[in-house]
Amino acid sequence: MVGDIVLSITELNSKVQGVLRSSADVNDIWVEGEISNLTKHRSGHYYLTLKDKGSEVRCTLFRGSRAGISFEPEESMMVQARGSVDIYIPRGSYQFNIRDMRPRGIGDLYRAFEALKEKLKEEGLFDEALKRPIPSYPRRVGVVTSPTGAAIRDVLNVLARRFPVDVLLSPALVQGEGAKDSIIQALHLLEKRDVDVIIIGRGGGSIEDLWPFNEEDVARAIRSSKVPAISAVGHETDFTISDFVADLRAPTPSAAAELAVPDREVEGRRLNDLDQRKRIALVRVLDINRQGLMAAERMLTPRRMMDHIERRQQRIDETSARIRVSARVISRLKRAKLDTCSSRLEALSPLRTLDRGYVMMTDMGGAPLTSVTLVTPGMSVRMRMRDGHIDATVDRTWGNDNEK
Repeated sequence: MVGDIVLSITELNSKVQGVLRSSADVNDIWVEGEISNLTKHRSGHYYLTLKDKGSEVRCTLFRGSRAGISFEPEESMMVQARGSVDIYIPRGSYQFNIRDMRPRGIGDLYRAFEALKEKLKEEGLFDEALKRPIPSYPRRVGVVTSPTGAAIRDVLNVLARRFPVDVLLSPALVQGEGAKDSIIQALHLLEKRDVDVIIIGRGGGSIEDLWPFNEEDVARAIRSSKVPAISAVGHETDFTISDFVADLRAPTPSAAAELAVPDREVEGRRLNDLDQRKRIALVRVLDINRQGLMAAERMLTPRRMMDHIERRQQRIDETSARIRVSARVISRLKRAKLDTCSSRLEALSPLRTLDRGYVMMTDMGGAPLTSVTLVTPGMSVRMRMRDGHIDATVDRTWGNDNEK
């Protein structure tokens, strides 16, 4: 009609967008559904569909909002999402813009996960000092997983390709009732076998599916294992308590197999390189020894040997002459010193005193008589003079203060 307002399609969609954004009924609400058609764009934005049995809605999860989510959304995962209804103007289709997301019905599991993680961390079960090295060349690899799952097939394929070793599978339930005890029993069975490393894990799944690997008893069994263990539970973005207590964490079972054994092609190249280096070193040593032998042959000719002997003999003669000269000099010095000492001793000798008319008196036993108090009348004494001895009998004695 004339006078009616005619809107463009863009204006219509913009008005609808305004209505939706102003409605409290469809803003800041929680919805629940299964993820499908998930696209992870390289820009960091995620585009997906949430659906239930009767309907579906397109959703956006922009990079800024995704950074605040504590898990990685995956296809077929049941989630609860918080956000607002909006309209994408270019297509005229409405969508749900997600600002927060959590796995459906597992809030309690996440809280239990964080609580156990903190508890075991405080006990030191995650300490790097407890981590044991994985053997470089294992002879036998033990695997704890489901015998019918994709994980064991992936492990076997990788091991066969990289470095064929004996593989001992200890079957276990990896989800559902009884999985915890089954995993622990399988782990204990491998400890009693001659295995060098154990891979424990399974493929991806929801947190409920992976929960047996978040059980405290499983974590303690892995930490107390006598054999180094590699945890490989879920996808690369999945983390379980088993990952933290294991000696090594692998993002997937296939990656665990790659970490458990060396690459035979790489090892072959390394061995070839070592062999080549050994050959080069051997040739170098032989060349050095050959040159040494040739030099020795040149040195061992009769004329050279005689020259060598004559030079040695000359050095011996010169050394002998120097020794004789040094011996004579030392002898003269020692004799002069001896003469000096003898003169000094002779000057101090009591016999020199006898030359001046003095007498040395002893009793008949040879003991010196140095005081008149040691002598009594009638006592026999012996007197030594410069040129002989006199034996005499004491007639009388007196002191210096009684001289007569």
